[in-house]
Amino acid sequence: MFFNYLKDLATKKIVKQSLSNVKHITSDKKIKTIGIIFDESYFYEREALVQELILNGIEEKDIKFIVFKDKIKKNEVFDFPVFSFKDLTWIATLANPQVNIFVKEPFDLLINYYDTEKTTLLLASHLSKANFKVGFSLIDNRLNHFMINTNAENYKVFMDELFKYLKILNKI
Repeated sequence: MFFNYLKDLATKKIVKQSLSNVKHITSDKKIKTIGIIFDESYFYEREALVQELILNGIEEKDIKFIVFKDKIKKNEVFDFPVFSFKDLTWIATLANPQVNIFVKEPFDLLINYYDTEKTTLLLASHLSKANFKVGFSLIDNRLNHFMINTNAENYKVFMDELFKYLKILNKI
């Protein structure tokens, strides 16, 4: 327990330091591929959120997601990629190969769908090679290019605001 706290603290320090050196690159590229990082601790409507994206003109084959769970039971099986705090290393990397594949993919849009700062989620978002990152305003503002002021339970409000501003920014 104490070692987990130290690992979390050390990793958070490394991530915060690396966020201070982030240079946001702007892109005029239209959004076709979307990656989503979910925190399933507070939000269980993953499929409803994906359906909202499909209703707004994004093809299902262009949507990929990864789910963070606080605790994964030993014999628990998922039909989607999942990661947890146990995948975090002491040197601020992620040991889960599914997460590493996900963050290396150059998505046109990454949706950081979590409104609570957890080191593992911050690291996955920070490591992502996505061109445009969107998240909640409660999370460190250096992590995302665009932030929406709502909470994770109001996914319809989040999606309405997201697509309203993506149209204004001429991204879709």
